[in-house]
Amino acid sequence: MSIYEQVLGFIEAPEAESFESLALDVFRFQFANVAVYRAYCQSRGASPENVRTLAAIPYASTLAFKYAEVANATHDAAAGLTFLTSGTTKGFAERGRHRVPKPGIYRAAAIAHLRRMLFPDGARLAMLAMHPTAERMPESSLSRMISWCIEEFGVGAVACVATRQGVDAAGAAAFLAETAARREPVCVLGTTASFAALFEHLRASGSPMRLAAGSRIMDTGGAKGQAAPLSAAAVVHAAGALLGVAPALAINEYGMTELCSQLYDATPFNCPGAAGTPGARMKLAPPWLKPVALDPVTMRPMAAGAVGMLAFFDLANAGSISALMTEDFGVVRGDAVAILGRAAAGEARGCALAIDEFAERELARVTANRQ
Repeated sequence: MSIYEQVLGFIEAPEAESFESLALDVFRFQFANVAVYRAYCQSRGASPENVRTLAAIPYASTLAFKYAEVANATHDAAAGLTFLTSGTTKGFAERGRHRVPKPGIYRAAAIAHLRRMLFPDGARLAMLAMHPTAERMPESSLSRMISWCIEEFGVGAVACVATRQGVDAAGAAAFLAETAARREPVCVLGTTASFAALFEHLRASGSPMRLAAGSRIMDTGGAKGQAAPLSAAAVVHAAGALLGVAPALAINEYGMTELCSQLYDATPFNCPGAAGTPGARMKLAPPWLKPVALDPVTMRPMAAGAVGMLAFFDLANAGSISALMTEDFGVVRGDAVAILGRAAAGEARGCALAIDEFAERELARVTANRQ
C-alpha cells in the first residue's frame, strides 16, 4: 500500500494510536522525495535513521513555499493540482506554489472535517459562495474547497457572486432574500472581507433579513480590501443582527494554502459543551492534523496551554511537507487551538533562521541553473 493510500485510509477511518507511526512513515517518504526538505532536515542533523518520534521531525516554515521549489518527485502534473500562495517581497517569485500530487486526499480531508464542524446535523442546504469557486479561480485552494463543499453539501439554489475583482454584495443580498422568502436554509461561504461588503450593503439599504432556521455561515478570514478589518466576533454579531444566523452557526475557519487541512470554531452546534465567546473560541483540528505550539527561538514544543508559534503535522500534506510552522501565535490543548494573532517582525527568530536557510538554498539553485 502506497503512503498516499495509507493517509487516505487514516482520514477515512482515523485511529489515534497509529498517528505517530504513520507520521514517521510520511516523514521518511518526504525526506526521500522532496529534495529541498531533505536538505533542510540534513542541515539540522535529522534523517530517517535518527528521527524516531513525532517531536523529532523538523518543522519548516510555511514561508518555505514562497522561497523554494517544494517539489515531490512523485508529482504528476497531469493528475495533481498546484495552488498559488500569497505574494512575497523578498525575491525569486511573486507567489509560491503548493503542489498537491493527490487531490483526492485534500478533498477527503476537507469534506470530512466540514461534515463534522459545519454540517454535523447532516443537512444539505442552498449554497451561496462569496468567494470565487474553482472554475473562476483554479489556482486558489480556498476556491477548490468551496466548490467541493457545494458539491457535497449543496441542494436546491446555488450561486457564486464573486469574481477575481470582488464580490457582488447586492447580488448576494438578493439571493439571500429569495431563500428567506422560501424559508429555505442556506449556507454562506466567504472571506471576512466579503462578509464585510455584504453587511455594509444591508446596513446601507436598510434591508436586514432573517434567514431560515438552520442557516449558517463559514467565515474563512481574510481582511484584504478592508480599511478597518472586522474581527471574528464582529462577523458573528453582524450575522445575527443582519441575517438572523444563530451565533453557534456562525463559524470561523482557519486554514492556508500551504496546509491541506483546516480548523474550525468549536461551538455548541458542532461540539456539545463547547464554551468561548465569538472571537475567543477554540478551533478544533481533525484527527489527521496534529497541532503544537513551538518556542519561537528554540523551535521546541511548549507545554500544553503555553503560548507559542503554531505548528502542525498534516498527514493530508503527504505530497509536500507535513511538518509546518506558521507565522501565528497560539495556545494548543490536545486537538483544540486558540489563535492569538500573527507574530510581529523579529518575534519568530527560529522561523526567520529557517527561512534564511531555504532562501539561501533557492538562491544557490537558481544561480546554478543560470550558469
